[in-house]
Parts: sequence; structure tokens; C-alpha cells
Amino acid sequence: MTSEPDRRTLERLLREHAPRALAIVASRYRDFDGAEDAVQEALIVAAEQWRSGLPDDPRAWLVTVASRRLVDAYRSADARRRREREAWDVGNAPAADEPATGDVDDSLALVLLCCHPALTPGAAIPLTLRAVGGLTTREIAAAFLVPEATMAQRISRAKATLRAAGGRFEPPPDDALHVRTRSAMHVLYLMFNEGYVASEGEDLARPDLAAEAIRLARMLHSSLPDDPEVAGLIALMLLTEARRPSRVDGAGRLVPLAEQDRSRWNSAHIAEGVVLLTDAMRRGEVGEYQLQAAIAAVHDQAPTYADTDWPRIAGLYRALGRLADNPIVGLNAAVAVAMTQGVSAALQELDVASAALGDHHRIHAVRAHLYELAGDSVRAAAAFRAAAARTANEAERRYLLNAETRLSDRSGEETR
Repeated sequence: MTSEPDRRTLERLLREHAPRALAIVASRYRDFDGAEDAVQEALIVAAEQWRSGLPDDPRAWLVTVASRRLVDAYRSADARRRREREAWDVGNAPAADEPATGDVDDSLALVLLCCHPALTPGAAIPLTLRAVGGLTTREIAAAFLVPEATMAQRISRAKATLRAAGGRFEPPPDDALHVRTRSAMHVLYLMFNEGYVASEGEDLARPDLAAEAIRLARMLHSSLPDDPEVAGLIALMLLTEARRPSRVDGAGRLVPLAEQDRSRWNSAHIAEGVVLLTDAMRRGEVGEYQLQAAIAAVHDQAPTYADTDWPRIAGLYRALGRLADNPIVGLNAAVAVAMTQGVSAALQELDVASAALGDHHRIHAVRAHLYELAGDSVRAAAAFRAAAARTANEAERRYLLNAETRLSDRSGEETR
């Protein structure tokens, strides 16, 4: 055992190791539903016991405790005795005391299992984010722009459907691989987004979650090296992740793109992302992840914010809008429209996105930025205030409130 961890370290370790522990236990026992319950019980025990000292191998600890809980559940339930004997007969279940090193990483297999064809993408993606990404139901609901209770019901139904369909840890048939891969990519995309800008909490980001999404995307790329969209997804993640070192200052305050120190960006990530993207787009099957990566590449390769090639970015967003009926695309495109066609056109673009996204805090934040570009400090300050009231991320809230204060002070000076 190591020394006593602080609360943040403990939370980080539980988030980091829980998904891989679930993949190991579910793979060994061929029982996703039971494994998830067992790992959740192990996490509760860990949250208490690890306060007095961490185990030498946290993941192995979780796997061992969860395995014991699962075996105990099998033995105590008459209806499951036959399944227990079968698992032991085929050698799938290790002894409860067997060391769990976790050398075999079944994380990608768990992703593909959760993307079972019996599940619609709307059910498979939240389930995978919960099981593999370790996201809370509230975080997933925020990503899908639905109430938490709605998402909880959706995940519960997905688990029941997967159980009824007899989903197993087996390579999917060739005719199902494409569909599962598309769902898996969307899962990893949402995982990365949550890691890059957390939907709630004190910190702007969750680097561990973003790193896990990149790791799983690399595994998917190794399995499907000729799929240009998988390569485009990794490129998008790397080109976006490259900016992380300059996204917050020494005090943890959010730094907007226009003010970031580009010398601190990760040049290795940018170089790898550009190579992956270039190779993918040469194949002639351009998809939405490649286009998003291309937008990120234009930003990353501009020496300064003033040198940004906004017409090219606006063109890429138009192409993306033709491929993806996604209001977030329109939301992100608004700034590019403002820089090429003016604020009035951008506000019209934003109104279209707002009709689909409703009262989302990012709508108000982008509107505030546009009003500020137009020199309307009063409306900009009001929009920043509205955005701050609607975000659960404290780093974002502080930035938005500071912007509102700055503009309110400016408008006050202008009236004096």
C-alpha cells in the first residue's frame, strides 16, 4: 500500500481504472451486466478503503474485488448456478484469488460489445460512454442535451436490450463491423470532447478521459488501418489536444484561442495529426471527422490568431454542414461566418443552431462573442452573464463572468 491519497487523486484513479477493470471482468465472465454491477460495488469499497492508502496495483485490486463479488452473486442466486458451472467448464472464469494483472486490454472489445446491432446508436453510444468512458449519467445527458432522468432510462433500457440479445465478447461479423465502428467512433468522439471541456466540475478539462479516448482510437485504427474516417478521428483528437498546454493559465483560468501562447502547443501532436489527416483525405472518402480535423489543422498551422485562414475554415464548415445535420456544427461555424461575412450573417447562423439547441450555454457564449466583435458591449455582457448561469463547469463560469464584468465596466465608461 502507498501513502494516503487526497480526494482529487482518489477520484482520478477510480475514473482511470474503472473502465478497464470492467472490460477485464466482463470479458472473463462473458457477463457485461453482472460485471458492471460488480465493478460498481468494488468502486464503492475502493472509495472507502483507498483513503487510508492505495494498493500497489489499483486496477488489479478492482478486478479481484469485482471478480469475487460476481462469483458470490452467481453462487447466491439459484437462477445463475448453471451459468456459473458453464463459465468454469469452458475456462472463462478465473479463481477469485487469481492475480489480475490486466495484461490483456479488452477495452476496445467492450466498446464494440456496447455497440451491438441490437441497440440503436442512440442507445449504444450512451451505454458505451457509461461503461467504457466512466462518464456519469449527468455528463452523458449534457452531451446529448437531454434531462438526466431521460438518459438514465435510456441507459437502463440499453443494458436490458443487450442482455436479452446475448451480447458476447466476440469479434463482430464482417457485415456488422462497419455499423459498430461508426457507433464506436462517435462514442470516442464524445469521450474526447468531455475530456477536453468537462460538462461539470471545478476544472476546465479531464485530461485522463481525453487520453483514454485517444488510446482507444489508436486501438481502433490498428484494427482498421485502411478506414480514413478512423484516421480522421485520431487526427482531430491530436490536433485539438495539441492546444491543451495553453488553454489555462497558471491560476487555472481559461485562455481563449485568440490569446493562447502558440509556442506551447504540442508540435508532435500537430505533426502526427497532419500526416494522418493528409493520408486519410488522399483516399477520396472524406467524412465529417476528416473535415473537423482539417478545420483544427488550419487553426493549428496559423502562426498567430490574426493569420487564421478564415475563408478556408468557413468553406470547410459549409462542406461539413452538407455531411452532418448537427446544430453544433452551425454553432461552431458562426465565428467563421462572422470573420468572413460579418456579424449579422453570423447571428443568423446562430439563430438556426439555437432553434435546435435551445437554451444551451454555448449558444449564449457564442452570441456574446459576436456582440463583442460588433462592439455592442451591453448585449455582449448580458449574453456572457446568461452563458455563465447555464454552465456547470466552474472554469468556464469564471471566464464568462469575468468577461461580463469586463464588458460591463467598459459600457459604464462609455456612458460617462
